[in-house]
This record gives sequence, structure tokens and C-alpha cells, in this order.
Amino acid sequence: MRILFHDLTLDPEPWLAALRLAFPQADVALWQPGAPQADYALVWAPPQQLLDEQPRLKALFNIAAGVDALLKLRLPAGVPVFRLDDAGMAVQMAEYVAQAVIRFYRELDAVQADAQAGRWQQRQPQPRAQCPVGVMGLGVLGQRVLRGLQAFDFPLRGWSRTPKHMEGVQTFAGPEQWHEFLAGSRVLVNLLPLTPETENILNRSSLSRLLPGAYLINVARGRHLVDEDLLALLDNRHLVGALLDVFRQEPLPAEHPFWREPRIRITPHTSARTLQQESLSQMVAKMAALQAGAKPESLGGLVRPQVGY
Repeated sequence: MRILFHDLTLDPEPWLAALRLAFPQADVALWQPGAPQADYALVWAPPQQLLDEQPRLKALFNIAAGVDALLKLRLPAGVPVFRLDDAGMAVQMAEYVAQAVIRFYRELDAVQADAQAGRWQQRQPQPRAQCPVGVMGLGVLGQRVLRGLQAFDFPLRGWSRTPKHMEGVQTFAGPEQWHEFLAGSRVLVNLLPLTPETENILNRSSLSRLLPGAYLINVARGRHLVDEDLLALLDNRHLVGALLDVFRQEPLPAEHPFWREPRIRITPHTSARTLQQESLSQMVAKMAALQAGAKPESLGGLVRPQVGY
């Protein structure tokens, strides 16, 4: 068995060492142009050349949950592609979103500003019923975020492309219920995959449908958001703030107006980081299952290129 690895954002040595430990008889190597044919490849943002030179892969593993970068390329015909189901990212996302919702609800940015100005000013929390939280995307990450928020008794809403059911969450599905979902949400959390249908979905039209005084949390992809529309809605105060972890260009350019907008909080794409051990355990288990004859569709995380995730 031969396994190739390509991810220019990571130190490859711990990954290669772990793969060799899991498969002692395998030939494990970094991808180089002209590499011999492999059985499996673990990749993040690979060059088209890698895919073109490896038409006989048994499976391709994406070292992340989002596959939009990979699906821009020409994939080898008939090669199954797997994304990370969770691999320790879901709980990270849940804690990140929970702290953001609580910070907004308890007005902790204003409390911090008071402290920096030397003002002692207590603030009365608004009724929780006035702070419904809507989560866009009800996959593994979205459902884990909603389960985390259930501990704080916020009214919870979820929207997905196809119908889903979650205990304690009011769920909506498809374009028919999109406007209804938005109209009842004050905090909007985006966890959708990036597809041609969802690109620019966070725009003036959609964000204007939120309850007045709304707050946006984008932890999915920068290309979901129309930057200029967010700034305009902050200016007319329909939105009172946003927490953005993802951007159209990363790192966010120094001249981008988001840096100078005090109502926008910025984090450097850190809401849920890839965890080596959890990710490797998941991919190794799937490779072993495929080697033993399992059908790709029986394993979690199989990507459907036709729908974009």
C-alpha cells in the first residue's frame, strides 16, 4: 500500500510518522511531482497536478471538514473523496460560538468598554426570549453548536437544505422556509458548506430580514458574506455587531475596512482547528476499512460533489 501526503500548512513529519506507525508495511511519502501511483492521498488544497497524476487512487482524504477548495479542481473519475466528520472540531466550534453568543447577550463588549473608561455601570440582561439564535447548517458542526447552546436556554432555530429534526430546536428547511427562519432570529450563526448556491448568501437582502438589533457570527467561509452589505447594515444599525472568523482573503488585508469597524470582532480562522491525532485516527480507520473491502458509501464523511459537500 502506498500513501501520499500533501498539506503545505502543516509540519508533515508528525503526520508521516503516525501513518507509518498505523501501517508499518505501507510506503508513506510526501507528494512530489511524478510520484508513483498511490492507493490513498491525504491532502489539503492540493495542486491539480497531484490529482492528474494519481488517477488510480482508491480514496482521497481531505484534511478538513470543508471541501470547497478541493471541489474547484478536476477530481480523478470515480475516486471517492472523504472529508473530516468531526475529528475534535465540533466541540471547538461549539465553545467558540457559545462564548460569542453569551458575549453579545450579556453586552460584555460594552462592559469591557466601561471598565476601560473607569465607569461602574451595571447592565440588566434582556429576556432570553428576545434573543433567539438561528444556526444555518445542521450537519455535525451545526448540531453540536446547537446542543452546546441548549445549556443556556436561548430559543434555538436551525435551517438546512433538507429537513432535519433536533429535540429542543425549531427547524426549517429549504428555500420555502428560509425567510421565516431569518425573520425569527436575532443572532445568526453561519455553518453552511460553501457551494454555488450558498456563496454570497449573507447579503443585504437576507441579513435585513433578521430581527432588529441582530448579530452575525460567521465561522463557515468568507465567501458566504458580502462584505459591503454587512458594513451598510451596521451603519443603519439593523445589525449591531458581528464576529467574523473567516474572510474572502486570508490573512485579512491590512487595508480592509473590517479592521477599522469597532462593531466587528475578528479572529484569524481559529474557531475550530484541525487536531492531528483525532483527524489521523478517523482517516486511518477509513483506510483500514477500505482495505478490508468496505464500500465507500458505508463510511462517514463521503463527499457528494454534485451537492458540494
